[in-house]
Amino acid sequence: MLNKKNIVFIIPSLGAGGGEKSLVNLLNVIDYSKYDVDLILLHKIGLFINMIPSTVNILEIEGEDYNLFSQGLIKSVLLSLKKGKIKLAFNRIVFASKNNFIKNKAVAEQKSWKNLQNFIPVFQKKYDAAIGFLEKTSIYIATEKINSIKKIGFIHNDYEQLELDPKRDVVFFNKLNHLVTVSEECETVLKNTFPILSSKIQIIYNIVSTKLINSLAENQNPNEIDENVTSILSIGRLHPQKGFDLAIETCHIIKQKGYEIKWYIIGDGNERANLTNKIKKYGLENSFLLMGLRENPYPFIRKADIYCQTSRFEGKSIAIDEAKILNKVIVTTNFTTVKDQIKHDINGIICDVNPNDIAESLIRIINDKEKQKKLIKNLSSENLGTESEINKLYQLIEN
Repeated sequence: MLNKKNIVFIIPSLGAGGGEKSLVNLLNVIDYSKYDVDLILLHKIGLFINMIPSTVNILEIEGEDYNLFSQGLIKSVLLSLKKGKIKLAFNRIVFASKNNFIKNKAVAEQKSWKNLQNFIPVFQKKYDAAIGFLEKTSIYIATEKINSIKKIGFIHNDYEQLELDPKRDVVFFNKLNHLVTVSEECETVLKNTFPILSSKIQIIYNIVSTKLINSLAENQNPNEIDENVTSILSIGRLHPQKGFDLAIETCHIIKQKGYEIKWYIIGDGNERANLTNKIKKYGLENSFLLMGLRENPYPFIRKADIYCQTSRFEGKSIAIDEAKILNKVIVTTNFTTVKDQIKHDINGIICDVNPNDIAESLIRIINDKEKQKKLIKNLSSENLGTESEINKLYQLIEN
């Protein structure tokens, strides 16, 4: 009988981010006849929880100290002091201070690991491979808290754009057998930032299944999409990285020029209040609509006229890949990795990262029905499924 390999993935939660979506897709194509899979979550929450295969064993971090630490700040500190855990209370306060006052949240997560690490126990189970599936904490746990033969880390973004401190990360990256990223541009950035680690760095593209996406896209007909005007759709966390503030300004410009559009945003995040205020400022309450999260966004992509990505930076956009599979007209900003996915004027339109240029590109494509047909035709001839990328992960684990 074949001896299965034990592997474990680590990710903070299964919220509606690209890295989380990428992990769900990966877990749905793994060969479970060859691998027993555990998934460690810091918080068992998120939109994608229900999409994890039943064959995956979901684990949470246990232990009294971590349970205390993970409470809200005041409750955590009071309970820790009551139990005489002064060091824990102190570190919880410092952890909260860093995460509240350091503007760059990625850097805050880097720096606050020092205050969290002593309260996460070492996992006793032995694994063939531990895979930190996001930058920062996931990789730190994989290297420091898991007993495994292989250690693999994933970087899902342009490392330079995250503005992380490489001196902090290189300590952990040195302990990895492999450092994986999701596009050629991301690979180049990592090799330039960590030249001594070049031999460890390689690409595994995000896994997307054309069959699954097309099937899910036919599941429903979303009534929220207004068929009487041009509909534009964007998907992503409500975070400055995604440029939805630029999208609001773009929508205002297009409306001022006399075009009737409705722009729909699927996603949620910390920027909701700021974006809502900006929508009100421009009087776009009926034209720029924050839809919240959707477990199945594909019917919305299918029904929308245009998919628009307004990101300031990306690793590799899963949403663009999904829009390509559904043969959508795509307009995207010129973030550093976009040319790994879109060829300008062939399978999409690339514009500068500013509202005027985004608006001009959208207006041009709205007016040019022949160009729309050309883009769609070119997309329909592409081979877009990437399920075979799982074989690259198998090779890292086995070799």
